[in-house]
Amino acid sequence: MSKTYERLEKYFKEVSAIAGARSLLGWDQETMMPPKGAKARAEQISVLSTMIHRKVVEVQVGDWISAAAEENLSETQAANVKAWKRDYEKATKLPESLVRELSKQTSLAQQDWARARQESSFSVFSPSLENIVLLCQQKAKCLGFESEPYDALLDTYEAHMTTKRFAQFADEVKAEVVPLFAAIQKSKVKPDSSFLQQTYPKAEQEKACRLIMKTFGLDLDACRLDTSTHPFCGGPATNDVRITTRYDEKELFQALYGVAHEAGHALYEQGFEEEYEGTPMAEAISLGIHESQSRLWENLVGRSKAFVHFFLPQLQTLFPNQLSQVKEEAFYAALNKVEASPIRVEADELTYNLHIVLRFELERALIADEMKVADLPHEWNARMKNYLGITPKNDAEGVLQDIHWSFGGFGYFPTYMLGNIYGSQMWKKIEQDIPSLKTDITAETLSTLLSWLRKNVHRRGRQYFAADLVENISGEPLSAKFFTSYLKEKFGALYEV
Repeated sequence: MSKTYERLEKYFKEVSAIAGARSLLGWDQETMMPPKGAKARAEQISVLSTMIHRKVVEVQVGDWISAAAEENLSETQAANVKAWKRDYEKATKLPESLVRELSKQTSLAQQDWARARQESSFSVFSPSLENIVLLCQQKAKCLGFESEPYDALLDTYEAHMTTKRFAQFADEVKAEVVPLFAAIQKSKVKPDSSFLQQTYPKAEQEKACRLIMKTFGLDLDACRLDTSTHPFCGGPATNDVRITTRYDEKELFQALYGVAHEAGHALYEQGFEEEYEGTPMAEAISLGIHESQSRLWENLVGRSKAFVHFFLPQLQTLFPNQLSQVKEEAFYAALNKVEASPIRVEADELTYNLHIVLRFELERALIADEMKVADLPHEWNARMKNYLGITPKNDAEGVLQDIHWSFGGFGYFPTYMLGNIYGSQMWKKIEQDIPSLKTDITAETLSTLLSWLRKNVHRRGRQYFAADLVENISGEPLSAKFFTSYLKEKFGALYEV
């Protein structure tokens, strides 16, 4: 190993350790921190974010990267240097004052959002959001963009993805989902989900959640499950991954499939090679690829007939009074029931995509200064009515339901749909490579699938950009056709349309 590369790796491992501490503070903020700790926590996170930025943009770092890139490196080392170069070039475009202010304001805003959601009052959150939008616009201007400022923010989460290209994918998905949803609404097939209208005690729900985690293959000694207002996955290291969910004793699927989703994220985090900890080869390629893992485990595995065959008997043991008489076919139909819901994280697999389109359109307009923050509740409700035929009852059910804008996550929402697209294209290849896949899932033998993902996705680190990885895996350029075909096949059969 060259001296320059060795120095560079050691330096960025220190940066990664600081980022891990910041991540842990963020997790604590959402799960354990008392409300009055918000101000101090905002300052703590701001200081760490500034420290990270300051270390990344040191002039000597640029010199080390340039020197290391000219050396005879291994494939892994070259991938790390390439990723460090991208991070360095982006970071050097952002003034330290902007990084500090954005970190501080978003930390405070998350507390404002939580209070606004609790009170169902957008006005409690809107001043903070106005400030964050302005800061994100400044960030986009500093980073630079090809066509519109949203490009810069989207690229932060999904390298080399442009607003125009994502909009094309969104239009393709919407063109298939809207008529399919309309046909389903007219279908004579009406799944019976009345068995869900019962009380499902939280203690048993948590047992079921932990069963999902274990069945999927999570290392439970390197992961913990907690509750938060909004489910998420985080944590400081490969062997210290934190996931959260939320419980409602009248909503069985909310907690269970929230955990199935976050467990997919956690499996990705646990799947990196420990020897590369603290380097880009032990980091996610993009949020879209991260979402491909969570959506794959939640939907392609967790909502499949094969998984229902295994999982329903386990649930019947935990909830005998509620589920003992429920048949597999009825449970599968209820689990995949298509109906308009105002809540994204509770939406069915089909209409979920319209929730993403709505958010993409709104935040794109906000960043372009074509819409004001004050107009959000009205625009949200109008588009919800247009796309799904429903209107949220209040702000908490509508514009305040997601935490993303409070932490400045403009450009984040498209990664959910990209995750669906990536995951579906991977799934075709998985089915070819693992002919026994359905049987394996039915028999609770998911290790073969996890091993495939470890080899082809997780342990690639940031070796490729997302679209390149998917093409490398599937042998075809990135396309939405795999996802739309999957939706039409699954829901067409379920609803006989």
